[in-house]
Amino acid sequence: MRKVAAVIPAKDESRRIAATVRAARAIPHVDLVLVVDDGSQDATQHIARDAGAVVVRHSHNRGKAAAMETGAAVVAMRDTPDGPARALLFLDGDLGDSAVNTAALVPPVLDGTTDVTIANIPPQPGAGGHGFVIGAARRAIVSLTGWTPNQPLNGMRCMTREAFEAATPLAHGWGVEVAMTIDLLKAGYSVEEVPCDLKHRASGTDLRGQLHRAAQWRDVQIAVNARRVRYASRRVRNTVRSRR
Repeated sequence: MRKVAAVIPAKDESRRIAATVRAARAIPHVDLVLVVDDGSQDATQHIARDAGAVVVRHSHNRGKAAAMETGAAVVAMRDTPDGPARALLFLDGDLGDSAVNTAALVPPVLDGTTDVTIANIPPQPGAGGHGFVIGAARRAIVSLTGWTPNQPLNGMRCMTREAFEAATPLAHGWGVEVAMTIDLLKAGYSVEEVPCDLKHRASGTDLRGQLHRAAQWRDVQIAVNARRVRYASRRVRNTVRSRR
């Protein structure tokens, strides 16, 4: 039976990481819960380890994409050499007990129905955004791939090892999910959204929330524009080759 590794990038999540780890361990097929402590200043690594996770730590904050790549690399080292690679289930560290509901993401990947599943979650209490970043991300994915996602920024997703490798190197910062979705669809992998009843810490309307959304907008635009240039360059090269 194929197994799944839950990879949890986390920074300063000491208040919620234990509940998230315990919930992840209860997901069917998950036999490894790995927390990547991305330069936390609190006790995240120790609390996660006490809750039953394998923990690796970045000595300084390197960003979510780097934490995801570190986690996937550690999982690969723990895979059985002559067996199938574990599927990768990426979770946010602030999901708490609701993390167990990402179990719905796993079966479609393990049974081969799709290569990637993305959580489609209900509206979050306290969220203060107006959908500008989500709308921009959705339009970019539609224009580049033809696929219309409901929640293009959602980081809770399950995928095969092959799909993850096809999406690397990952885009920097908050553009990582949008870039991953675009790259995988362009490469021919299948992506499906799955309803999941998850609860996480939402960004409010205060200054911190506004700054967070500004950073999201910046990183999404950088990731999308890089891909527009990349794919346009490929079209030009292919046209030139076909005329020779």
